[in-house]
Amino acid sequence: MILAKQAHLHVAAQSNKGVVRQNNEDNFAVSAYQLSQADATPAVFAILSDGIGGHNAGEVASEMVVNRFTAKVSRSDGTHPQEVLKSAFDETNLKVVTASQSSPERKGMGATLACAWVIGRRLYTASAGDSRIYLVRAGSIQQLSLDHTWIQEAIDKGQTDLAQVNNLPSLHVIRRYVGSEKEIEPDFRMRMREGETNEQMLANQGAPLLPGDLLLLCSDGLTDMVTNEEMIQVMQREKNLRASVDELVNLANKHGGKDNITVVMLMVPWDADKREWFN
Repeated sequence: MILAKQAHLHVAAQSNKGVVRQNNEDNFAVSAYQLSQADATPAVFAILSDGIGGHNAGEVASEMVVNRFTAKVSRSDGTHPQEVLKSAFDETNLKVVTASQSSPERKGMGATLACAWVIGRRLYTASAGDSRIYLVRAGSIQQLSLDHTWIQEAIDKGQTDLAQVNNLPSLHVIRRYVGSEKEIEPDFRMRMREGETNEQMLANQGAPLLPGDLLLLCSDGLTDMVTNEEMIQVMQREKNLRASVDELVNLANKHGGKDNITVVMLMVPWDADKREWFN
């Protein structure tokens, strides 16, 4: 793909260390492309990663994830997005594990992953951990990604319920992340509607976006402090993406800011159906 000067989607993002933490272990990037000289189809790749483990080495791991995934996507031709993202995951996971083993300060480091790759109007996602991807459409919000945490596994198995979640010490035990020595894969399930099977969620890859659709990528520093209902209220109240991003970060800090907060928004233009790439 070829880097483009301007994205075909509206973009806004911010990363903030929060109120409690001394440093920011989140990293993110958003890149715009066209597929090739011969194919002017536009693409945007957005990625967010939240570092975990090690003595301040989480930021090293999250930076590796963001840089290596972005580089892998940039070198691709955009024709097989899931294969590219799977290859990027495998290569990056090995690099983070190797780096983790290189010094005591980095031992046990890793990072979450949440990425959205929009080619024309087609959406492809991948995730690992508890950083999330949401779709805001027609005034409602849908979490596309699935959390890879102990508590989510317990809920899925009917062993607990949402009313008990906030009181459990295992709330943030992550079961899948980049840098794991266990053999793991990125999650390509994309939940467009509640109640979908795994097969249906996997088949959603490449789903078409609609004019006005908004993608929200965020670290748990936002979702632990701000509810889905509050997110919608902010996005309906603010006049543009920049103001929405800033207000969400401010709200998370106002509610305690216990972790780093990163918010990335991508919005399909309302007049996208008039553009050649939208067809």
